[in-house]
Order: sequence, then structure tokens, then C-alpha cells
Amino acid sequence: MMKILKYTEFLYLAVAIISLYQIYALWSAGEEFYTFVFFAVVSIGMFAFRRHYRKKFEKRKQDNNS
Repeated sequence: MMKILKYTEFLYLAVAIISLYQIYALWSAGEEFYTFVFFAVVSIGMFAFRRHYRKKFEKRKQDNNS
């Protein structure tokens, strides 16, 4: 189960990277890019949120096993 949580963290990070690339590409073309700004911010936030709680659960599991 914990391995799946690690992978979802990096999926959010991948979405953020793709969104940042799209922001750059659309900004260079002079087109509207605000939707991708939203996706990038939310993805980075979800990455941090998931990482924080995964580490918290791992610590709790380790404390319970000790």
C-alpha cells in the first residue's frame, strides 16, 4: 500500500512539470495559460500534502511496531 502512495506523489509532480511546460509554451505564444497555472499549483500542493501524510503514517506504523 505504501508503494502506491509513493507513486501517486510522483504522478502529481509529473502533472506539475507538464503544466509548467505548457505555461511556458502558451506564454511564449501569447495565449491564455491560466488553467495550467491552476493545475500546477494544485499538483504541487497535492504532492506536498501526500508526502507529508505518507511520512506521518510511516512514522506511526514504525512507532506501533516498536
